[in-house]
Amino acid sequence: MKLPIRVSEESREPIYHQIETQIKALIVGGQIPPGTPLPSIRILASDLACSVITTRKAYQNLENGGFIKTVQGKGTFVNEIESETIDRTKKKVLHDGFQKVLVQGKQLGFSEEELRSIFNDVLLELQDD
Repeated sequence: MKLPIRVSEESREPIYHQIETQIKALIVGGQIPPGTPLPSIRILASDLACSVITTRKAYQNLENGGFIKTVQGKGTFVNEIESETIDRTKKKVLHDGFQKVLVQGKQLGFSEEELRSIFNDVLLELQDD
C-alpha cells in the first residue's frame, strides 16, 4: 500500500514528525482502517525519498502512541484505537494545523479580524462544494 503522504524539506517541522502526523491523521480519519498493513520502513523511506532512520523514528513514535503495531516476521499494521483517542487526536491534528496557519498569517501581518474574515471565507467556499 502506498500512503498518500507528502513531506517537505522546506518545512520547519522535522520530516519524521510530518510522516507521523500524516499517518496518524489517515488512521483517525478512517482512511486506513485497523488491521491494514503499512509499507515497510524501507519502502516508505524509498517512496518519500528520505532516510530509513527518519521513517523508523516516525513508526516508533506511532507504535509508542498505540496507533500501529509491528508483528515480527509479518509486518506493521494499523491498531484498533479507542474512540476517545481518535477524537482527541483529530482535535490535536486540527489544532496544530490551525496554529501553523495562524502563525503564518500573523507573520504576514494580518490582524485577528482579517484572519477571522479569511477563515470565514474559506468555510463559505467549502460549503459551496
